[in-house]
Amino acid sequence: MHKWSRRRAERRIRPGTGKELKPFRWWQLLSRSLYGLALRRDDGQRAEYAVDVRQRRRFFASDGKGTADLYLDGHHHAESKLPAAFPVPGGTIEVAESPFGLKRCHYVTANGAEQQLVPDRRSAEGRRAHLDRTRPVLSSSISATSIALLVTSVLLLIPQLVEIAFKLPPVAERFGAFTSPVSLPAWLNSLLAVAATMASIERALRLRHNRFLDTVG
Repeated sequence: MHKWSRRRAERRIRPGTGKELKPFRWWQLLSRSLYGLALRRDDGQRAEYAVDVRQRRRFFASDGKGTADLYLDGHHHAESKLPAAFPVPGGTIEVAESPFGLKRCHYVTANGAEQQLVPDRRSAEGRRAHLDRTRPVLSSSISATSIALLVTSVLLLIPQLVEIAFKLPPVAERFGAFTSPVSLPAWLNSLLAVAATMASIERALRLRHNRFLDTVG
């Protein structure tokens, strides 16, 4: 199934324009993801790849899907709608998005080994990776807090959402009524939603994604 998905993604690839890669700017912290990877070509020469994802593009796309641009040695080499799979020497660069950023930007070799691409130091992902390297204890605390916020939000918000769904006439007629064991004021529910969103964004900066937690959150 994974191979079928990869082949389908490769058919979405379009040739690049050759334009130069623009440097990362500070005002793009929450709107752009930039990752790099150094590989060796078959002739032994070094090849510098970069994956550039502009988050805002998905909001203007008719299908709601973003795009990824692949640069080779600083020039636009290819582009694809997400999820993307770019063939490169020795394997494939796979890129996939989540509702809060990217959930995957990995180099997968022909034998299945995976390596995460390195985020640009100036990007939000690069700053988060720098914090993880220089302040591991603080980084671990932030990661644990993000998970705790998501789990708490799911446990408190889901029963209330189910109760609202069961109030819809077609659902109520078929399944009857459901009363949530949790009832919170609107301001607290809003606060939980904001906290869950921030937690999911923090996890996206580390390319962490759980299909249930980060989607519901």
